[in-house]
Amino acid sequence: MKTRPFLALFVSPAMLAAGALVAAMAAILQFAFRAFVPGSMEPGGFTFANFTAMLRPLYADVFLQTVAICLMTALATLIVAYPLAYAIVRSRSIPLKSFLLVTALTPMFLGEVVRTYSWIIVLGNSGFINSILLGLHIVDRPVQMMFTTFGVVVALVHVTLPVMVIMLAAALSHVDLDYEKAATSLGAGPVRTFLTVTLPLSMPGIVAGLTTAFAWTFSAFATPQMIGGGRVPMVSTLIYQLGFSSFNFPFAAALSITALALTVAVLALARAALKPLERLGAH
Repeated sequence: MKTRPFLALFVSPAMLAAGALVAAMAAILQFAFRAFVPGSMEPGGFTFANFTAMLRPLYADVFLQTVAICLMTALATLIVAYPLAYAIVRSRSIPLKSFLLVTALTPMFLGEVVRTYSWIIVLGNSGFINSILLGLHIVDRPVQMMFTTFGVVVALVHVTLPVMVIMLAAALSHVDLDYEKAATSLGAGPVRTFLTVTLPLSMPGIVAGLTTAFAWTFSAFATPQMIGGGRVPMVSTLIYQLGFSSFNFPFAAALSITALALTVAVLALARAALKPLERLGAH
């Protein structure tokens, strides 16, 4: 058996990063079981109170609203990304394909804060959209889009769009065009061919894109904080408020651990529910 001395060199950085991540998670976990001492930065003794406190309706509602926003963002991203990915894969025009690819992937090269500020300019009461609506006399007063769930979802779609496009394009590129030609030769029109052939065969990309967008949105902080302005509570913004406003780090740590566990549970349930569709795309 041949030895690969370079393998350890390649794996070592990843192992070090994984070790640091595990150590950080262990620190957060032990903080979650410590009591909060008002007026002190040092936590108290061992307690389960941080987890039992999350059963209050206030915190349960925040978790439910976060899950709802993540689902809406994932579905909205899919609706926007699928036509882009389809055009990127199927377009015969190289300039058009390049333009769509650059347009879809550009958000990945911008910082989250920069993207969020751009949406503040677009969605604000004196922003781009309201200026057009008021200028065309479509509305009499600015439409409130900032500090709303709608505004947060729109901005989060911009964040998750590039990854969704990449995953869908990868899935669509593996769809054999002969299947579509066979459906057409049997009398199926373009819409029926898409619904019965293309869409089912691209299901692996759809499942991967939805689950990735959901997980990414669940941990988003800057966009909900700036676009929501504290009026659209999510788990990430609640953790920030408790940790850096109230200095209740034990409860913030408990929320972090619970949010991570909830994300894993929701993704596992979604994966199980979408498994039949993913198998359909594999045939």
